[in-house]
Amino acid sequence: MDLTATTADLASAAADVARLLPTRVHDPVLAGLVLRAAGHGVELAGSDREHAVRLTRAATVHVDGAVVVPAKPLADTLRGLDDPQVRLVVEGSRLAVRTSAARFALPLLDLASHPDVPPHPPAVGSAPARALTSALVPVSGAASKDDALPVFTGVRVHGAGDRLELIATDRYRMAFASLPWVPTGALDALAPAVVLAEASRQPDRDAEVVVHADADRIALSWAGGSVSTALLAAPFPDDRARKLLEAVIDSTVLVEADVLAGAVRRAVPYAGPHGSVTLQVDDGELRVRGSDPQSGESEESVKATIDGNRVTKTFQARYLADALRAFSGRRVELRIQDGLRSTVLTSQAGEDGVELTYLVVPLRTVS
Repeated sequence: MDLTATTADLASAAADVARLLPTRVHDPVLAGLVLRAAGHGVELAGSDREHAVRLTRAATVHVDGAVVVPAKPLADTLRGLDDPQVRLVVEGSRLAVRTSAARFALPLLDLASHPDVPPHPPAVGSAPARALTSALVPVSGAASKDDALPVFTGVRVHGAGDRLELIATDRYRMAFASLPWVPTGALDALAPAVVLAEASRQPDRDAEVVVHADADRIALSWAGGSVSTALLAAPFPDDRARKLLEAVIDSTVLVEADVLAGAVRRAVPYAGPHGSVTLQVDDGELRVRGSDPQSGESEESVKATIDGNRVTKTFQARYLADALRAFSGRRVELRIQDGLRSTVLTSQAGEDGVELTYLVVPLRTVS
């Protein structure tokens, strides 16, 4: 194999593949990146039998061929290069990474023992990449990072007519989104949130993303690449989660999401060991407070449109900040409920047709 390519293109693709592959495996080939050069391009692929990714980039191919090399060292090497062009060429048992002034050599792994990227399941529908990313990123952020409870590490992906519905929760917050969707089959799957979020960032924003799924796997594909992953086996508590969307509103606050997010961010140094901030609904404004005996205290007023009772709620600052980030650039409506019921954040659908609802559970306060 012998090829020349644009360094930046190859570096970004190698980094994307490396991010989706494990770094600690018993078999080093599972952490390997497959390079296949043919025609006018090079394919970068990886698979650990659970997740799989395939990306293509333009290249001048001098000699066709395929090799496997350690993914992270290749990605790190390419990222550190200054030359605009890089040459990858097999030299004996090494893959040489060459520029005008430097040479790096990576060991070749056994291509025959690599599991390769599995074929995609049947296509079940498609959606615009822009809308899919806008919906998947905030919804995935609400999923748990604790693998001890795998059901909460996933996003439920459900086709409902001409809308694609996404829902995730870690039991302390929940996000629900729907977006325009062209169905070609049935879809109801629970997929790893981290993989879906990473996959949705890969295609160009103007691309059309095809969703493939069966009982075992789900895949996103587009012109120039694809990502697939095994589904989570645990059933998602969908009915129970959806009931939380039925808010019994005590007070409604309409505010600029970025302005409120800034106030929450500035209150964090005073949020104490539990990282909590308090929102107090007042006449025509929202007061954001932080208080800690060691750090001191903060109070900031944010202009808002208020409808309903004066209420005070305390939240984990990072959960509230994550929720507000999902509505960046828009006005967000906070529907505050009585007691310890979730506060519901929502906004009008954007130009991409994405409808997003985010729930944050308030903290119990001691009188």
